[in-house]
Formats: sequence, C-alpha cells, structure tokens
Amino acid sequence: MASSPSCLYTMGMDLPTIILRSRKERKDRCTVWPLRNHPAVRIVGYPTQKMPDPEGAILLHPDGPPLSAADAGKPLILLDASWRHAGSMATHYQHLTRRSLPGYPTAYPRCSKLGTDPEGGLASVEALYLAHMLTSRPTAGLLAHYRQGAEFLALLGLTDPAALGDPPC
Repeated sequence: MASSPSCLYTMGMDLPTIILRSRKERKDRCTVWPLRNHPAVRIVGYPTQKMPDPEGAILLHPDGPPLSAADAGKPLILLDASWRHAGSMATHYQHLTRRSLPGYPTAYPRCSKLGTDPEGGLASVEALYLAHMLTSRPTAGLLAHYRQGAEFLALLGLTDPAALGDPPC
C-alpha cells in the first residue's frame, strides 16, 4: 500500500516513527514487519551503513523517564530486537534523549529461552501503539495485523477500532 505525501500531511504522519529492526530476528515472529508499508512508520534493517539519526529524536528505551504528551512533535526511534540484541543496538544512540513506557501490560505471549525478557516488557508493536497514543500521533492501522491487538487494547481499558483496522491511506 503506497501512500502519497498529501495523505501523510493530512493525517499528521509527516514525522514517521523510525523502527530499527534487527535482521537477526525472524520476520514471521516480528510484530512490526507487517507495518512495513504503513505511512506512520519507516522500518530500517540493522545493521545498516547509515544509521537514522533525526535531530531531536527520542529513543524508546526502558532506562528513561516516561514518555509523555510533552514529547509530541519529536521524532521517535524504536528498536525492534530481542532484549539482548536491543542493548547493543542502543549503543549507537547514547546521545539521544531516552523515554520509557513503564507500567503497561503486554498481551504478547513470550518466553525467552535465555531468561532475558524484562518484567513488563512490551512487544514492539505494543510500544509503537503506546508511543503514538501518548504523543497524539495517529494510531489507525497500527494493531491491524497484531493477533493480540484486541486483547492488548482490552488490557489497557481502551477502545480504538481505528487501530485494529487498516490505515486510512
């Protein structure tokens, strides 16, 4: 699904969230890969020759203060990898402001064989949805391909039919 620049502008998505996706992860288990054509995100494979580094960007990371509405309008970078690999990926972004998403439940059924899943860890698509919701970015279509999307919204006590449907353009 291609999107036109005017669609991005009218939807407020002229500032896409950058998802740096580890190439070590299986695409069939990746919660954000189905969003590769979504107008609100730009997925970049890692490692890459040119690391995306937009000015004033915020890195979603568990070691930062909570993301809030005050962070709206700033570029977001989300790391999509196992917790073990995400740590090494984050070293490229030591200079960025970090924000976290603490205290939110996950609907993702996970179990790490190495015991590296942190308490309260979110699936990447869940973190993406929450980051967009908290910064007043469009959420349409973000959970459309996530099997646990409706369950995740129920855990949050939210109703967001647009998030479960296809993006508008």
